[in-house]
Amino acid sequence: MLWDLTVFWSECLPVSHQADFLVVGSGIAGLWYAYRASQYGSVTIITKKEEAESATNLAQGGIASPISKFDSVEKHVEDTIDVGDGLCHKVIVRKVVSMAPDVIRDLIDVGVKFTYRRSGKKLANLDLGREGGHSERRIVHAADLTGREIERALLTAIRECPDVTLHENYRAVDLITARNAKGKRTIKGVWVFDERRDEVRALLARTVLLATGGVGRVYRHTTNPRISTGDGMTMAYRAGCRVGNMEFVQFHPTALALPNAGRFLISEAVRGAGGILRNDRGEAFMPLYHRLADLAPRDIVARAIYNEVQKSKLDYAFLDVTHLKPKFILRKFPNITKRCAELGLDITREPLPVVPAAHYMCGGVVTDARGRTDITGLFTAGEVAFTGMHGANRLASNSLLEAICFAELAAKEARRALPRLKRNRLQPRFRCPGGKQPKVSSRTIERKEKILRDTMSDFVGIVRQHRDIARAKSTAAEIRRWADSKFKTTRISEGLIELRNLALAGELIAIGAFRRFESRGLHFLREKPRRDDKHWQKDNLIKPRTR
Repeated sequence: MLWDLTVFWSECLPVSHQADFLVVGSGIAGLWYAYRASQYGSVTIITKKEEAESATNLAQGGIASPISKFDSVEKHVEDTIDVGDGLCHKVIVRKVVSMAPDVIRDLIDVGVKFTYRRSGKKLANLDLGREGGHSERRIVHAADLTGREIERALLTAIRECPDVTLHENYRAVDLITARNAKGKRTIKGVWVFDERRDEVRALLARTVLLATGGVGRVYRHTTNPRISTGDGMTMAYRAGCRVGNMEFVQFHPTALALPNAGRFLISEAVRGAGGILRNDRGEAFMPLYHRLADLAPRDIVARAIYNEVQKSKLDYAFLDVTHLKPKFILRKFPNITKRCAELGLDITREPLPVVPAAHYMCGGVVTDARGRTDITGLFTAGEVAFTGMHGANRLASNSLLEAICFAELAAKEARRALPRLKRNRLQPRFRCPGGKQPKVSSRTIERKEKILRDTMSDFVGIVRQHRDIARAKSTAAEIRRWADSKFKTTRISEGLIELRNLALAGELIAIGAFRRFESRGLHFLREKPRRDDKHWQKDNLIKPRTR
């Protein structure tokens, strides 16, 4: 349902801020957009936790770029389309991949310290890794902490920009929009919940970029940070934007399967360096599933592990690097080695227990080739966006590349659009959610969220059945209606905002999965285990319900 926010707000609130460019999210997409946009106007960045808490910061692998003399744009495009299983938008793929070498140069210029195989800061000297689905070595990385290094460099660059303001602990609640004379919605700003003051305020802006990341927390096990609750996707949908291909949730094949590890991600680069997946009998099983064996695309590896675990007495498979030289492992994967040692595992001597975990959303808010959405002045970049780059399955290390490319494209388009978008003078009497009813207890919210996570994990996971998807859709819709009801009548809280978004995101994932009656990429349906190009070689778009 599309909410008119003016219905639910009860007391007059001052407009607390005006900006030319408002950025929601502080990952690679949001920071790069802010860095570029700051040359043309005032920029405000809001993040619901601390500035460096994002999926970018957890990204270990790197950025795919065809810069090797053995590689080419054509090879990279072909690999992306092949892994995307028939749904990649070829024009978008070619556009992004063609931008890749310049992206690497720009990041180096900003101060990102990538890993080199020999001295000299030339692209030809970069140490290139290889991951699943790639036919050549093309992964530019900073050891095994690429995301953290990029985040560090961009935050440093942002702090030096004079007209950029960053607010931590500002939680976006909903978009503020208005209709023009033709009925087209235009962005006016964002409602935010200031956690420190426990109040809602309006941040007005001429343009807004959503760079809020994915929705991994809707599943029981995820490699994502806790902040990945689908905020941008659901806010955009409620405001009137279409979402697309929500059924394609990528499960990373190798998350560490230890109770106290928090599903710590074991980078695909470990398999690219020679790691071997084994079952409980010590057998290397991936050659049975794909010609690329351990370097097969992620959807195939995740399903292979799922199948082997189903036949096993254990709840996990093993990733084995004990046949590699210890010095090589320590040099190549210092962070992974250190974290495993803290958990009592010596990866040079014993195989690692691993299981698939929810990792990346290939669908999202429908976004065109310039980063624009269905709402004038609203842009998206990164995991929140559905650009057509990834199709039905993302090629490893294409996510950071796509995020920065679309942040660049969106910044250029927002700059061009700025003269047509007047500064907002919106001064109506807005009404805060609820009234006198107290906040919903955190225990109640946690109980509802656990039901949602368990339902999505059991019924809309790696392997799915149509009747189970229907049950998940019904359960998610029921929790979403409950959260919407409480959102109108009680004082809002951090937990309620996130549950409301998680439930809607879960419902949208289930709707997408229920509609796609075939198996393709990340969506594997038991009743229809093969692709159906006659009926389903197309995007699966969900239009918002309006009043």
